[in-house]
Amino acid sequence: MIEICYPRFDFKTKDEGKKKFIFDPLRKKWLLLTPEEWVRQNFVQYLLHEKKYPAALIALEKEIQLGEVKKRYDLLVYDSRHHPWMLVECKAMGVKLDDSVLDQILRYHAAMPVTILIITNGILCFGFKKSSGTLVSISAIPEHGEEG
Repeated sequence: MIEICYPRFDFKTKDEGKKKFIFDPLRKKWLLLTPEEWVRQNFVQYLLHEKKYPAALIALEKEIQLGEVKKRYDLLVYDSRHHPWMLVECKAMGVKLDDSVLDQILRYHAAMPVTILIITNGILCFGFKKSSGTLVSISAIPEHGEEG
């Protein structure tokens, strides 16, 4: 398991009727504040402020093709050569990180091969590194520049 100490960040939020929205500084737009979006936004701030990843290397919720089906990954980090490097699947805090979550990110990985796979629900975080064709558990998310 990977221990994450989320930075304090002054998120911009607003209420519209009975719905709450959060401003995504990377996509520069307001998003419905779901429990999963809360985890995604905090994880992005962790990558930016704690691990020093440039915002330009982070893509959020882009569509990928899985056979006949179109899906959206949560977060993709590119390496310094702009190649897909780390794929992150975010779940709401109440969602158990079980085999179905791992299967989901592995399906995305088949369409978008990367070196690092991360699954998190904001409380728990597990990471894997592809090494010699197998996935090996990692105990920390690499700092920016450690993509090698």
